[in-house]
Amino acid sequence: MASKNQLFEAKTEFIGTRGVREYRETIPVWVNAGDVVLEIGCEWGTTTALIAPHCKKVIGTDISPKCIERAREMHPDLHFEVLDGFDVKAALDFGEPFNKIYIDISGLSGYRSLLDTISLLMMYATVLQPEAIIVKSGALKRFAAHCTPWRSGAS
Repeated sequence: MASKNQLFEAKTEFIGTRGVREYRETIPVWVNAGDVVLEIGCEWGTTTALIAPHCKKVIGTDISPKCIERAREMHPDLHFEVLDGFDVKAALDFGEPFNKIYIDISGLSGYRSLLDTISLLMMYATVLQPEAIIVKSGALKRFAAHCTPWRSGAS
């Protein structure tokens, strides 16, 4: 049995969304003028461009160099970088105090990917310790909807 000192308590809020509409609806609610935002899986930068007016700084990232090239062409005033989202060290190397992270992992959409999704979220929560991670994952949202935390002593 784990002792209280061994338990990891994430201070990060996890906001699960399904679909682009829900993902983008979170922007005016979760992003504030002083925030430094990292978007993982930005593709052509459309959501990055929607986040930008709401925050101090945003960096859009994608694993595809072709997507980043197109994002830079479409949004030359924004900052885009190639990044494998599972390489948290490379995200740290940006040297930014990211306090909000947006993750569009629609490529990891099935139930088989649920553990990968949870692993990704916990890596960023542990290493970067943002206030919130907003994730677009139908599988995660469906799973979370069926979870109820047990409260000992509750009647």
